[in-house]
Amino acid sequence: MEKINAITKGLRRGKVAICPTDTVYGLIADATNKKAVEKIFKIKKRNLKKPVPIFVKNIKTAKRLAQINKQQEEFLRKVWPGRTTAVLKRKKGKNIYGVNKKTIALRLPDYKLVIILLKKLNRPLTGTSANISGKPVSIKIKEVLKQFKKQKYQPDLVISAGNLPKSRPSTVIDLTTSPYKILR
Repeated sequence: MEKINAITKGLRRGKVAICPTDTVYGLIADATNKKAVEKIFKIKKRNLKKPVPIFVKNIKTAKRLAQINKQQEEFLRKVWPGRTTAVLKRKKGKNIYGVNKKTIALRLPDYKLVIILLKKLNRPLTGTSANISGKPVSIKIKEVLKQFKKQKYQPDLVISAGNLPKSRPSTVIDLTTSPYKILR
Protein backbone atom coordinates (compact mmCIF):
# COMPACT_ATOMS: atom_id res chain seq x y z
CA MET A 1 0.00 0.00 0.00
CA GLU A 2 2.94 2.31 0.69
CA LYS A 3 4.05 2.04 -2.95
CA ILE A 4 0.49 2.74 -4.17
CA ASN A 5 0.37 5.88 -2.01
CA ALA A 6 3.74 7.04 -3.40
CA ILE A 7 2.62 6.46 -7.00
CA THR A 8 -0.69 8.23 -6.38
CA LYS A 9 1.12 11.18 -4.78
CA GLY A 10 3.45 11.37 -7.79
CA LEU A 11 0.55 11.30 -10.26
CA ARG A 12 -1.23 14.05 -8.29
CA ARG A 13 1.94 16.15 -8.62
CA GLY A 14 1.96 15.77 -12.41
CA LYS A 15 4.44 12.89 -12.70
CA VAL A 16 4.39 10.48 -15.64
CA ALA A 17 4.76 6.76 -14.90
CA ILE A 18 5.59 3.71 -16.95
CA CYS A 19 2.96 1.22 -15.78
CA PRO A 20 1.97 -2.33 -16.65
CA THR A 21 -1.56 -2.77 -18.01
CA ASP A 22 -3.71 -5.65 -19.21
CA THR A 23 -2.23 -5.21 -22.70
CA VAL A 24 1.26 -3.64 -22.85
CA TYR A 25 3.32 -1.24 -20.75
CA GLY A 26 1.73 2.19 -20.76
CA LEU A 27 2.50 5.78 -19.85
CA ILE A 28 0.03 7.01 -17.28
CA ALA A 29 -0.52 10.51 -15.96
CA ASP A 30 -3.39 12.51 -14.50
CA ALA A 31 -5.47 13.31 -17.61
CA THR A 32 -6.75 16.48 -15.88
CA ASN A 33 -3.19 17.85 -15.51
CA LYS A 34 -2.24 19.77 -18.66
CA LYS A 35 1.53 19.80 -17.94
CA ALA A 36 1.62 16.06 -17.22
CA VAL A 37 -0.21 15.26 -20.47
CA GLU A 38 2.04 17.63 -22.43
CA LYS A 39 5.02 15.78 -20.97
CA ILE A 40 3.64 12.47 -22.28
CA PHE A 41 3.54 13.93 -25.79
CA LYS A 42 7.17 15.05 -25.38
CA ILE A 43 8.28 11.67 -23.99
CA LYS A 44 6.57 9.79 -26.85
CA LYS A 45 7.57 12.41 -29.47
CA ARG A 46 3.90 12.23 -30.42
CA ASN A 47 2.15 14.66 -32.74
CA LEU A 48 -0.07 16.90 -30.62
CA LYS A 49 -2.91 16.36 -33.09
CA LYS A 50 -2.94 12.61 -32.32
CA PRO A 51 -5.01 12.21 -29.14
CA VAL A 52 -4.20 9.77 -26.35
CA PRO A 53 -6.69 7.28 -24.90
CA ILE A 54 -7.99 7.78 -21.38
CA PHE A 55 -8.41 5.15 -18.64
CA VAL A 56 -11.56 5.44 -16.53
CA LYS A 57 -12.47 3.57 -13.34
CA ASN A 58 -16.07 2.72 -14.34
CA ILE A 59 -18.89 3.42 -16.78
CA LYS A 60 -20.25 6.17 -14.52
CA THR A 61 -16.98 8.10 -15.01
CA ALA A 62 -17.11 7.41 -18.76
CA LYS A 63 -20.62 8.93 -18.85
CA ARG A 64 -19.31 12.11 -17.23
CA LEU A 65 -16.73 12.50 -20.01
CA ALA A 66 -18.62 11.24 -23.05
CA GLN A 67 -22.10 11.11 -24.51
CA ILE A 68 -23.15 7.48 -24.11
CA ASN A 69 -26.54 6.25 -25.28
CA LYS A 70 -28.23 3.02 -24.12
CA GLN A 71 -26.92 0.96 -27.06
CA GLN A 72 -23.35 2.16 -26.49
CA GLU A 73 -23.63 1.53 -22.75
CA GLU A 74 -24.84 -2.04 -23.37
CA PHE A 75 -21.85 -2.61 -25.66
CA LEU A 76 -19.42 -1.16 -23.09
CA ARG A 77 -20.85 -3.35 -20.32
CA LYS A 78 -20.08 -6.40 -22.49
CA VAL A 79 -16.45 -5.45 -23.27
CA TRP A 80 -15.38 -3.59 -20.10
CA PRO A 81 -13.28 -4.07 -18.14
CA GLY A 82 -11.03 -5.27 -20.91
CA ARG A 83 -8.90 -4.62 -23.96
CA THR A 84 -11.37 -2.42 -25.85
CA THR A 85 -10.92 1.32 -26.29
CA ALA A 86 -14.15 3.09 -27.28
CA VAL A 87 -14.20 6.31 -29.27
CA LEU A 88 -17.21 8.36 -28.17
CA LYS A 89 -18.55 11.90 -28.56
CA ARG A 90 -16.89 14.06 -25.94
CA LYS A 91 -18.91 16.11 -23.48
CA LYS A 92 -18.05 19.79 -23.48
CA GLY A 93 -16.52 21.55 -20.52
CA LYS A 94 -14.57 18.60 -19.10
CA ASN A 95 -10.91 19.38 -18.44
CA ILE A 96 -9.29 16.35 -19.97
CA TYR A 97 -6.11 16.99 -21.92
CA GLY A 98 -4.55 15.24 -24.89
CA VAL A 99 -7.90 14.35 -26.45
CA ASN A 100 -9.79 15.40 -29.56
CA LYS A 101 -12.18 18.37 -29.26
CA LYS A 102 -15.17 16.36 -30.47
CA THR A 103 -14.35 12.78 -29.45
CA ILE A 104 -12.65 10.96 -26.62
CA ALA A 105 -11.18 7.45 -26.55
CA LEU A 106 -11.97 5.72 -23.25
CA ARG A 107 -11.00 2.36 -21.79
CA LEU A 108 -11.73 0.56 -18.54
CA PRO A 109 -8.68 -1.70 -18.20
CA ASP A 110 -8.78 -5.13 -16.63
CA TYR A 111 -5.65 -4.69 -14.52
CA LYS A 112 -5.87 -4.50 -10.73
CA LEU A 113 -3.05 -1.98 -10.20
CA VAL A 114 -4.46 0.49 -12.73
CA ILE A 115 -7.97 0.18 -11.25
CA ILE A 116 -6.58 0.80 -7.74
CA LEU A 117 -4.73 3.90 -8.99
CA LEU A 118 -7.83 5.20 -10.81
CA LYS A 119 -9.96 4.78 -7.67
CA LYS A 120 -7.35 6.22 -5.30
CA LEU A 121 -6.58 9.19 -7.54
CA ASN A 122 -10.27 9.63 -8.44
CA ARG A 123 -9.28 11.14 -11.79
CA PRO A 124 -8.99 9.68 -15.27
CA LEU A 125 -5.49 8.64 -16.39
CA THR A 126 -3.86 8.67 -19.77
CA GLY A 127 -3.70 5.17 -21.18
CA THR A 128 -1.20 5.33 -24.02
CA SER A 129 1.50 2.77 -24.79
CA ALA A 130 4.98 3.30 -23.32
CA ASN A 131 6.94 3.77 -26.50
CA ILE A 132 8.25 6.50 -28.75
CA SER A 133 5.71 7.13 -31.52
CA GLY A 134 6.38 4.86 -34.46
CA LYS A 135 8.51 2.45 -32.40
CA PRO A 136 7.23 -0.95 -31.28
CA VAL A 137 5.13 -1.35 -28.14
CA SER A 138 6.42 -3.84 -25.62
CA ILE A 139 5.47 -6.24 -22.87
CA LYS A 140 9.12 -6.37 -21.73
CA ILE A 141 10.18 -3.72 -19.22
CA LYS A 142 13.83 -3.72 -20.37
CA GLU A 143 12.75 -2.95 -23.95
CA VAL A 144 10.52 -0.12 -22.73
CA LEU A 145 13.30 1.42 -20.62
CA LYS A 146 15.79 1.06 -23.50
CA GLN A 147 13.57 3.17 -25.80
CA PHE A 148 13.58 6.09 -23.37
CA LYS A 149 17.15 5.71 -22.07
CA LYS A 150 18.95 8.52 -23.91
CA GLN A 151 15.93 10.71 -24.63
CA LYS A 152 15.65 14.34 -23.54
CA TYR A 153 12.25 13.76 -21.90
CA GLN A 154 11.91 10.84 -19.50
CA PRO A 155 9.10 9.23 -17.50
CA ASP A 156 9.36 10.14 -13.79
CA LEU A 157 8.33 6.78 -12.31
CA VAL A 158 8.73 3.16 -13.36
CA ILE A 159 6.31 0.54 -12.10
CA SER A 160 7.71 -2.80 -13.16
CA ALA A 161 5.87 -6.09 -13.27
CA GLY A 162 8.69 -7.74 -15.17
CA ASN A 163 7.73 -9.15 -18.54
CA LEU A 164 3.98 -9.10 -19.12
CA PRO A 165 2.06 -11.97 -20.74
CA LYS A 166 2.16 -11.89 -24.55
CA SER A 167 -0.37 -9.34 -25.74
CA ARG A 168 -1.16 -6.55 -28.18
CA PRO A 169 -2.50 -3.03 -27.67
CA SER A 170 -6.24 -2.68 -27.15
CA THR A 171 -8.77 -2.88 -29.95
CA VAL A 172 -10.06 0.60 -30.80
CA ILE A 173 -13.71 0.81 -31.83
CA ASP A 174 -15.44 3.98 -33.04
CA LEU A 175 -18.86 4.00 -31.36
CA THR A 176 -19.82 7.30 -33.03
CA THR A 177 -20.57 5.51 -36.33
CA SER A 178 -23.35 3.15 -37.28
CA PRO A 179 -22.42 0.38 -37.54
CA TYR A 180 -19.49 0.65 -35.15
CA LYS A 181 -16.12 0.70 -36.89
CA ILE A 182 -12.93 -1.06 -35.76
CA LEU A 183 -10.06 1.42 -36.09
CA ARG A 184 -7.31 -0.88 -34.77
